[in-house]
Amino acid sequence: MASSKFTRKKTLLALALPLVLGGCATLSKDGGLDSVQRTTQERIGKDVQWARTAQEQEKLADRVNDLLKQQPLSADNAVQVALLNNKGLQSRFNDLGISEADLLQASELPNPSFSMLYASHNGEYKIEQSLTFNIFSLVTMPMAREVEQRRFEQTKRLATIDVLRLAADTRKAYYNAIAAEQSVAYSEQVQRAAEASAELAKKMVEAGNFSARDHAREQAFYAEAAAQQARARQQAVATREQLVRLMGLWGEQTSFKLPERLPDLPAAPTDQPDIEAKAMQQRIDLQALKQDIDALAKNLGLAKTTRFINVLEFGPARVLEGKRSDPYKKGVTISFELPIFDFGTAKVAKAEAIYMQSFNRAAEAAVNARSEVRESYYNYRSSYDLAKHYRDEIVPLRKRISDENMMRYNGMLISAFELLSDAQSQIASVNSYIEALRDFWVAQANLDMAMTGKLSAN
Repeated sequence: MASSKFTRKKTLLALALPLVLGGCATLSKDGGLDSVQRTTQERIGKDVQWARTAQEQEKLADRVNDLLKQQPLSADNAVQVALLNNKGLQSRFNDLGISEADLLQASELPNPSFSMLYASHNGEYKIEQSLTFNIFSLVTMPMAREVEQRRFEQTKRLATIDVLRLAADTRKAYYNAIAAEQSVAYSEQVQRAAEASAELAKKMVEAGNFSARDHAREQAFYAEAAAQQARARQQAVATREQLVRLMGLWGEQTSFKLPERLPDLPAAPTDQPDIEAKAMQQRIDLQALKQDIDALAKNLGLAKTTRFINVLEFGPARVLEGKRSDPYKKGVTISFELPIFDFGTAKVAKAEAIYMQSFNRAAEAAVNARSEVRESYYNYRSSYDLAKHYRDEIVPLRKRISDENMMRYNGMLISAFELLSDAQSQIASVNSYIEALRDFWVAQANLDMAMTGKLSAN
């Protein structure tokens, strides 16, 4: 008898413990942002914040305005502004809250169910009352909670990738905007040289010293130079607006000033012989895929556990049959689904197929990651070599030719048209160097992203 009482007490304790634990589960203060902040600080040395109240939004707005006051805007400040002010990123952080809410929901027991049957006839009553609990949820709750915990961790990793991708995209847009504004300046010089040549040709035609064909050629070159300048201005506006969008700016905030020229090339490119191995260790998207596979494996185990019994409810019940003054009969009620038609075969087969699908996607991602890193590193090195070649070889040679032509022009050995044409060629070579320098800084940003995660979200 004592043994029976002890067994019942142990059973009640086992049933009550999950209720207590489920009641203690609460949402975290940071909503899972802490790990995102930590990784962002380690990888790029920048801060991210999740503004969930009006006061927090005001604080972020003040920080953004302070960063924009530092003129000209640096690349690091542009990235920091984007990480604090981009509304798309703030929306991505809401996924953390959704995922954590799912985790909290998986940690809590479902509410009990109350049912009642009431019937009467000629003073005879039948009343049934029962309070049931889903006992099977006690068995599956730890597994379900672990699945949601893995999904929550995966969501945090994906949010981190979005942060680092936004940082890389902002840095590239920053360099593109500066290069575009520099190109506008040099296109204006080309247009002025073409205009001077066309004006000189016009005067010489009026004096009878220039043919109509040569005059038309100079006029055509001037018209093409004007078109190139228009395209350069259009590109400058487009690249600046892209940077504005990434930083989430509007109104007076868009009047920030950029540096007049791109940063110089570093003394030497970074040599990374073991870049593939590092990428396999560092890439957050691969880590997220591994988390996804682990979660699906847990789901598969859960599917096999619940394939026969989906609902099992247990609880006290009492029944009255007879007159209203008669005492209730007490007992228990148990209900569960019978696997007569659905044996859970389809559920398990689906879980296994989804698991293998995720596994193959992860394998594909690993192969693609190695290729992306190799390609990005090659682009980084080749872009450096090309920019260095323009800086050390082509631009100095063009300047030397220009100096020689100036001496020949002063000695009346070449015409003014030849001198102007050479000036246009020199300006074009400088503009090509700007483009090569821009490509190097963009390639470095792409390489940094390739070491962190997928280069694009698609």
